[in-house]
Amino acid sequence: MGGLGDPAICIDSDIAAILATQGVEFLLSGEGKVPLSSCDGKTICLFFSANWCRPCRTFCPQLVQLYNTLNTKGKNLEIIFVSFDHDENGFKEHFKPMPWLAVPFATNLHKRLSGMYHVDRIPSLISLSLDGLSVGEDLIGLIEDYGDEAFPFTKQRKEELKAADDAKCQGGKLEDLLAHKGRNYVISMDAKKLQIAVSELVDRTIGLYFGGHWCPPSRSFTKQLIEAYNDLKTSTSTEQFFEIVFVSTDRDCKEFDLNLSSMPWLAIPYEDRTRQDLCRIFNVKGIPALVIVGPDGKTITTNGKSMIALYGAKAYPFTESRIASLEGALRKEGEALPPQVKDIKHEHILKLDMAKAYVCDSCRKQGKFCAFSCDVCDYDLHPSCVEPTS
Repeated sequence: MGGLGDPAICIDSDIAAILATQGVEFLLSGEGKVPLSSCDGKTICLFFSANWCRPCRTFCPQLVQLYNTLNTKGKNLEIIFVSFDHDENGFKEHFKPMPWLAVPFATNLHKRLSGMYHVDRIPSLISLSLDGLSVGEDLIGLIEDYGDEAFPFTKQRKEELKAADDAKCQGGKLEDLLAHKGRNYVISMDAKKLQIAVSELVDRTIGLYFGGHWCPPSRSFTKQLIEAYNDLKTSTSTEQFFEIVFVSTDRDCKEFDLNLSSMPWLAIPYEDRTRQDLCRIFNVKGIPALVIVGPDGKTITTNGKSMIALYGAKAYPFTESRIASLEGALRKEGEALPPQVKDIKHEHILKLDMAKAYVCDSCRKQGKFCAFSCDVCDYDLHPSCVEPTS
């Protein structure tokens, strides 16, 4: 398949003439036949899809919403459905909820058109504008990410959207990052979902916490994060300068409410697409994740999770210099310990391990960094729990 700039992808926008050469005499709407000329003067996209294809059925409602929104705004968009269904019944079932047009069902027509437009997968959406995105440039992914903001589906528009994301990530107004059309607030954990203006968070260090209640590692990290958050909020030196905003990946609103009920911080409303926007802007591929944004709006780190897991509240303000300082203090602490000990509670020699998270086999409490560990068996001690043999 051709890629960006491949001359083989050059698209002729005269779809009526192309369809006529393929033996198509008319198009179909929900009300019946329409002439090929009904596409004249419109922005045309070809939608290759099938009723038997689950990803096609999943994407279709989003495309319907985009189509209706753009035409309500007077954008004059037309979509033409090209069926990959195995029979006419499948075609009719799939076409039923579509508000756009379709080429009449024909067993081999989709093969000829898909070959012409280099379609090698479904669903595929092809813009027929001269600067339209090719299959390889993933117009469907662009729509899933940006919705109707992706219009007019050109390379230039894709570059503009990417540049806007980069600007938000590299430093800008907090309102541009957390607010959305018609909403300039985040919500609190209160059962009444009290609204807190985003402007009240300006000049603070913000932790964007991406998590979902369905994810066991996320639930586990939430407990660690709550402990660190409460420590920072009870400290007079950091209380007014740090906040966390939860960005939910929960599967539904009920799960979101359950998740938020255990959290002492703020959240993006579940129904708001800003949740998806933030996942895209910060390239969040897995949860839990913690992105730290500084008072100047610039991203300090996308690795806040590891910092909290290792250092807890001591990691604040999560800068490279702060982490270097903590690591230096720990090295100094380790240098003051002996390289190995013999403890009365264990039969083997225990060696100093400086990079470890563990549970002490004596006090059963969580330990970090300095441990005396056995090379023979799985046994670890806090330095403070060592009882040297005489």
